[in-house]
Amino acid sequence: MEDIRYCIFDPTGNITALVETAVDIADQPAAAARIMELEPDVEQVGFITYADKTAAAEGGALVSLRMAGGEFCGNATMCAAALFAVRSGLQEGAVPVKVWGISAPFTVSLERQAALAFSAAVLMPPARGIRMINLMPSDPAGASGILEDGGTDGISAILSLPVVEMEGISHIIVEPDSGFFGVKEDKALAETLLRQWCGVLGADCLGMMFLGEGAALRPMTPLVYVPGADTMFWENSCASGSAAAGMYLAAKAGSPVDVTFDEPAGRLRVESDPATGRTILHGSAILCKYE
Repeated sequence: MEDIRYCIFDPTGNITALVETAVDIADQPAAAARIMELEPDVEQVGFITYADKTAAAEGGALVSLRMAGGEFCGNATMCAAALFAVRSGLQEGAVPVKVWGISAPFTVSLERQAALAFSAAVLMPPARGIRMINLMPSDPAGASGILEDGGTDGISAILSLPVVEMEGISHIIVEPDSGFFGVKEDKALAETLLRQWCGVLGADCLGMMFLGEGAALRPMTPLVYVPGADTMFWENSCASGSAAAGMYLAAKAGSPVDVTFDEPAGRLRVESDPATGRTILHGSAILCKYE
């Protein structure tokens, strides 16, 4: 670890470490686990490389990002762009970021707010699909009294939930009128369900976004499971989950939405238009520790 250089960002409380030292993919989960052991506030770790001058001159991605578990993370994508800006002296502008496992680079628009702080906006690719799926609890006894459908014993309870499928990650959206909403109050059960459902769906990574009541401003509590890194976090904020929730709400309404999600450590704003497929995520990235 003495030879691995990393920095730490605060993107709306979703504390992220970015490693600039080359680490083999097979060794990245172990390196990430060690960093999270040394830095208890870190919720996720990404590994970045910078483009050579030829690629940059040809208009390609300026920085590439791979998360330790191979998942997609919107907050880490904004942080990777911000780190490039710090290293290059960029004050504002668009930074193309190539994310491992995602077909096209993301364009991150940055505006420097302070020496090491940026506001950021990311044009997200359209969801691969938004569909309703039937799910049931893996622990019927534990779910008894929490589920509100299919009787009182919970044994045969099956409820439909919307899933937003994105490149690199999928998100289950749980609204207040869902029979599963009460699971939020039983963290151990919620984590058990999410781990099971990730396997059922065959997802690279799976989040469960609990939405509160609201219109332009909605509370949201994110839970994310990454099998590749074997991490389960009640995240302080989730950028990809916010984008997914915005896409779902726009599809449900059949019209554009502009919604801000009030998450445990701050707010993320999403603009989504189901007619054009355009979704823009607005967030921030603050560099807290770097060499």
